[in-house]
Amino acid sequence: MRSLVRSAAVAAALAGLAVVPATAIAQDIGAGQTGGVIRQIVVEGNQRIEPSTVRSYMAVAEGDAFDPAKLDQSLKSLFATGLFADVALRRNGDALVVRVVENPIINRIAFEGNQRIDDQQLEAETQLRPRVVYTRAKVQSDVQRMLDLYRRSGRYAVNVEPKIIELDQNRVDLVFEINEGPPTYVRRITFIGNSRYSDSSLREEVATKEERWYRFLSSADTYDPDRLTYDRELLRRFYLRNGYADFRVTSAVAELTPDREAFFVTFTMDEGERYKFGKVEVNVSLPDLDAASLQEHIVAEGGEWYNADEVETTVQNLTDAIGARGYAFVDVRPRVTRNTDDRTIDVTFDIQEGPRVFVRRIEINGNVRTLDKVIRREFRLVEGDAFNTAKLRRSRERIRNLGFFEKVEVSNIPAEDAPDQTDIIVDVEERATGELSFGVGWSSSVGALFEAGIRERNLLGKGQDLKLDLRLAQRQTEVDLSFTEPYFLDRPLRAGFDVFHITNDYQDEASYDSTITGGSLRLGWSYNEFLGHTLKYTAQQTDIRNVDDDASRYIREQEGTSLLSQIGHTLTYDKRDSMIEPTDGYVVSVSNAVAGLGGDEKFLRNDIAGAYYIPLADQWTLRLGANAGYIYNYDDKDPLGIAYRYNLGGENLRGFAYGGAGARDGDDALGGNWIANGSVELRLPLGLPEELGVTGKVFTDFGIIGEPDIDVIPGSPYEYSSSIRASVGVGVIWKSPVGPINIDLAQPVLKEDFDETELFRLNFGTKF
Repeated sequence: MRSLVRSAAVAAALAGLAVVPATAIAQDIGAGQTGGVIRQIVVEGNQRIEPSTVRSYMAVAEGDAFDPAKLDQSLKSLFATGLFADVALRRNGDALVVRVVENPIINRIAFEGNQRIDDQQLEAETQLRPRVVYTRAKVQSDVQRMLDLYRRSGRYAVNVEPKIIELDQNRVDLVFEINEGPPTYVRRITFIGNSRYSDSSLREEVATKEERWYRFLSSADTYDPDRLTYDRELLRRFYLRNGYADFRVTSAVAELTPDREAFFVTFTMDEGERYKFGKVEVNVSLPDLDAASLQEHIVAEGGEWYNADEVETTVQNLTDAIGARGYAFVDVRPRVTRNTDDRTIDVTFDIQEGPRVFVRRIEINGNVRTLDKVIRREFRLVEGDAFNTAKLRRSRERIRNLGFFEKVEVSNIPAEDAPDQTDIIVDVEERATGELSFGVGWSSSVGALFEAGIRERNLLGKGQDLKLDLRLAQRQTEVDLSFTEPYFLDRPLRAGFDVFHITNDYQDEASYDSTITGGSLRLGWSYNEFLGHTLKYTAQQTDIRNVDDDASRYIREQEGTSLLSQIGHTLTYDKRDSMIEPTDGYVVSVSNAVAGLGGDEKFLRNDIAGAYYIPLADQWTLRLGANAGYIYNYDDKDPLGIAYRYNLGGENLRGFAYGGAGARDGDDALGGNWIANGSVELRLPLGLPEELGVTGKVFTDFGIIGEPDIDVIPGSPYEYSSSIRASVGVGVIWKSPVGPINIDLAQPVLKEDFDETELFRLNFGTKF
């Protein structure tokens, strides 16, 4: 194919043949021959285009006079169609001869030399398509678009050369030869005018990063002019959060080195003076609404450093609180007064009735795979409702909590033809919702382990969740299949099922093996935005087998197969700011289950759990968690099955092996009929660049477990203590390119001599 490619000069000659200047038309027709009437218009040189089509674009027709002005207009109109490479007009007696050279038709378009950007991305960026008329202007426009695309990805040394291959019937193949060149990195970022914050601190705030070896999977260290504009806004927000209300970026300049291999970025700024909050007041003009009752929703406090984010948060809090009291149309505006003498800022939140606006239309853009109804059903507003900013904000949070989108932007635009109506525009950018996870680790409970799972959280774009997990360990095998339909029968009902098969080797812990096979059915719903309820029925068969001859008598008595038939419910109140990565708020759940509606097991189980998240500073989050549970066995004949007892250690008490804290008979863990445990964990930055995704944590776990309901035989090696167990530890979470890697190191500080401990655990995963 390349042997047929002509030079760029040939392509230019074909695309831009000499054009007859409008001023030369009269000379071409002939001096002194501009009078008379056009008796005939003859079209020559056309191949695909009908003569009648050519005449339709002209400003003159047969029967009109030879008017140079109209002939000039006809010439321009024919060129403006883009159909012709050349047009010439001449007079032949009473006939007007129009000679045209048609632009060729594009047969196909090819890209050569592109490696960093695939053909699909380039095709989406270009305007020319097969079976479209070839013009030089369109080619130049597409070349510029491709150059811009490459420059946005940090390649400023790119060169795009269009070439054509001539075919028969006035057709051409268009080939874009691309020399991508090396990436153009940002070698240095410099700040001028900053006295309060160092260059290194400000570099952490901007999205553009300096070239470093560990950014090989990121494009943040390549120059992007749009990102540089965003950096100006990031700097402004940072300074406004820290009291510098007069801050401004006077210039942001990127200088390209002569070798075109790197950029030097310089931000020039004026920090201004630092302000504190002065008076913070609420001014209410709505009837039956007391300003004093709204004080609790004000985040900003007098005497503290001015923070624009706190002002915005207060506006949102007030809007939500007033909207919850039935005021659908409310306008909260902060009025700011600077006091330059004492460097304070007084803020008055003016609350007044806003315009009566209704939702006309909800428009969703950017969802290629996810169905519109999956997004619409998360909205707290529908067409025709009174517009409410609090409900709009909650709708945005609900869409983000789906976890289907990388970006969610929800805005409202007033309708031009209806001042009392507004359109809600939703722009989303989909992310991969399929997950392929792997985990490796070691623990004293199951030994070396390998975990693998596949999950699709947005099956067929319908929001359905399908998951298959496999765990293979030296002493455990587990297979789980689950499916959830979040809107069963097109109603806000979460219906689903689980199927599982688990084999455990508890020879080291309790001298037996177990196999659990069963399934469950689930149905859940929400009472409001935060309160949800789930019903669940579970049927499973448990087989206690391979009991060691030297095992505890309390274990040997349970050898055999039992059937569980259990129905239960869980009530959850969730006020976290995010279900995926919470940093603020709390969640509480209460569960009750009863077994005995058929089957062999007869017990009543009660559990309560909660977690509270406190944002201490940027990237610093404190988590307080607690759990408690109690099982009442109402079977008069047999003790509670060991498979249903609580165990303390492992995930709920790091530093201890699974079941490592609690009653033991010799080397065998027996579990307990009640439990209480808690955890305090602090997530904190480690001072590393934020884009590395490395977060540290410091934690302490503690708990206590009750005795099992067994008749203790005097003289047996049975040991139990009701003392509190506790551990302290540190860990690292790395959001690596291959998925999250989690490492925990924990050391018991309160334990009994007979407890089993565990030092560390590691796992990792990846997503596709």
